[in-house]
Amino acid sequence: MNKASTGFYFEDFALGQVLEHAIPRTITEADTSLYLALTGSRFSLYCNQDFAQQLGYSKQPVDNFLLFQIAFGKTVNDISLNAVANLGYAEVEFIEPFFVGDTISVVSEVIGLKENSNGKTGIVYVHSKAVNQEGYQVLSWKRWVMVNKRQEGMHNTFAVEPQLNSMVPLGSVSIPQQLSITSYDTRLSGENYRLNDYKVGEWIDHIDGLTIDHAEHTIATKLYQNNAKVHFNQHQMASGKHQQRLVYGGHIISLCRTISHNGLANAQWLAAINGGSHLNPSFAGDTIYAATQVLQCQELGAGVGALRLRTLGYKNSSWNELKPQYDKALAEKSRLPSNFVLDLDYTVLIPV
Repeated sequence: MNKASTGFYFEDFALGQVLEHAIPRTITEADTSLYLALTGSRFSLYCNQDFAQQLGYSKQPVDNFLLFQIAFGKTVNDISLNAVANLGYAEVEFIEPFFVGDTISVVSEVIGLKENSNGKTGIVYVHSKAVNQEGYQVLSWKRWVMVNKRQEGMHNTFAVEPQLNSMVPLGSVSIPQQLSITSYDTRLSGENYRLNDYKVGEWIDHIDGLTIDHAEHTIATKLYQNNAKVHFNQHQMASGKHQQRLVYGGHIISLCRTISHNGLANAQWLAAINGGSHLNPSFAGDTIYAATQVLQCQELGAGVGALRLRTLGYKNSSWNELKPQYDKALAEKSRLPSNFVLDLDYTVLIPV
């Protein structure tokens, strides 16, 4: 008997099934440095210890997107090793800060199952929770993923699609207990814009682009210990629909967050991801850009404000070219052009 695992297929999942994901991960300074190198992120909270201490932290926390990518990576071997694509996220909440030296463990529950009409795949919905070495929950999220079947054909399973909240209310987002905004120094963050400088409905063209290299996206996905075949197995992908490996969608999220620094430099703390979809695949050689719309603004007290944002990631084009196409698709309720790769609705904390 071959002891190597082929991973879970759609038929292997059951409603209510609990998966305790193996190989908890201790995050090191090397991890955070490599993440910085692979994404180019410039948010001061995650690369300036003095700045972090001015905001009440004992030391700089781990970037919340790095935490999310690594926690997500823990789930891949059980949930999406045989995935066609990760389709979306909802109710992602960052509850407590995470620091170098902390260890993350993840447990997931299957909360929905739905066969696709092609008989080849199905949608698996899961709710995942991450805790640190002391058992405190630091992160929670829901996602849905399209997974291959072991055997083609409709199995007449009863479809269960969970009710997912469209957002985490701004007044309910978790504010780190140690966060103090009274000594916030915009000279160190890189921009002067605070909560009241943003208006609901305004768009920010972040201008900067990042071209994806083969080595870069491969190393990044290995950093997250995400071993999904679609990102690594060129031999297998060569005979597939795209004939090449896909860039991990989570890395696209991280790149768009990096790009958003130009215009949102004081949006230091990621509080929640309300929802997100990977609209089209990205490949090595693509250049990623981003534009962000302000959806909501709210003061939370103690000098802290919240911005609900919608960031669109797109490739190989400019916002001036795509904005009219976006407006037209929105008006006609039609599909966005294939240049759009990410639609992310999230909430950040920002000084008032």
